[in-house]
Amino acid sequence: MNPMRLGGIPLGAALGAALLAASAAAPPATAAPAPATAPAARQALTAEEQRLSGPVPQEILRRGGFADTAPDFAAALARTRTLPQAQRLATAEGQRLWRRAVDRVQGRGPGPERAGDLSRDDDRPLYWARLGMTRALQEWKPAFRLSGPQRAELTGRIERSSRGQDSIDLPAGEQVRRVLITGFDPFQLDADPRRSNPSGAAALALDGTTIDTPAGPARIEAAVFPVRWADFADGTVERTLLPHFRPGPRRVDVFTTISQGRPGRFDVERTNGAWRGGYPDNANVSRTETVPVPPGVPTVHPQPQWTSTSLPYAAITAAATGPFAVHDNTEVTEIPAGATEPVDRPDGPTPGSTARAGGGGDYLSNEIAYRATLLRDAVRLGVPGGHLHTPVLQFGRGNEDPATGTVTDPGFVRNRLAIVAQVRSITGVAVAAGRTP
Repeated sequence: MNPMRLGGIPLGAALGAALLAASAAAPPATAAPAPATAPAARQALTAEEQRLSGPVPQEILRRGGFADTAPDFAAALARTRTLPQAQRLATAEGQRLWRRAVDRVQGRGPGPERAGDLSRDDDRPLYWARLGMTRALQEWKPAFRLSGPQRAELTGRIERSSRGQDSIDLPAGEQVRRVLITGFDPFQLDADPRRSNPSGAAALALDGTTIDTPAGPARIEAAVFPVRWADFADGTVERTLLPHFRPGPRRVDVFTTISQGRPGRFDVERTNGAWRGGYPDNANVSRTETVPVPPGVPTVHPQPQWTSTSLPYAAITAAATGPFAVHDNTEVTEIPAGATEPVDRPDGPTPGSTARAGGGGDYLSNEIAYRATLLRDAVRLGVPGGHLHTPVLQFGRGNEDPATGTVTDPGFVRNRLAIVAQVRSITGVAVAAGRTP
């Protein structure tokens, strides 16, 4: 997930300004007065939840077979009478949504009459269905007193469970290699709400699968992360990965965070930087600062400006994994030691420099790579791990304009399937190499 650059200027800069301006200009969500029997006030909707009402999200939900998710969840919420009941419901229904999305992408579950006519590989129904659930929770007027923090905690349960973050189940034993991959939600949706994210599609397609490699079978488990600065600062990455990075019979053997990057190519990112560049996220929020490490997790002191991949990048880039070229990306942007202005470096950072962009940029794709590899180093996890950028998923010819285009087309589907298949192949190469570079 790497905002494109044109002539050295971030292509997202103008978009980001427009998003922030639109957010500022939009009328604030108003809260309806709660009835006397329900002291919990209705909560304001997030920027993501507000997008849900648009025709494109509704079409994706309908044609993806997930239009019933939010109404069914709202009805179940209405039947709850205590906070513990609501907590159990939020977790269980989030897990059910994740499993339903995985099953759909992997060809299980109901047929087209119930699953909809969108191609099975589509990641977007999960994203919009999750927002339907969180929106239903914000609009819910319970029959018992519910504080703001309690409602936020329920939202967190939905977020974690519907992203597969709490259902990672790596097997024990020496007969199988354990692989953990992560993807992202769609993003830049104010510009085009039709967007899909191939990293999220890959996570759904590979979760719970076993692939054959020259090193033996490999079991893949997956999770998806939000495109929001605040969640990362709150520790969602570390909370998800740490149990599987610690020593034990189910510890990972290979991990890779994955996001959407540049058109027409994969990149194995060699170096990750400790810098947030400020590009607006899905909540229309911008952050420009050093990557904050959440309290209470293992880390490296002092906080390093750079971390490095331990994926076998030479083997990955040399292998024939699919139709897209795979690059070993060594570029960074740094402020050299003793200097004040950033410079681009084609061959990685120089000693004592300050990070301004890793190979994967300065957005959340770089940040998840930085966080995952920093955690790897903190717990001394000596396995292959790092970040993979996929090609940009593009709509087919003649369907590029969101104002006139359709939510899917054959070229769009072919591109996503090809990217996902190559992610699977690259993962197999990483497992087979079986060692750090």
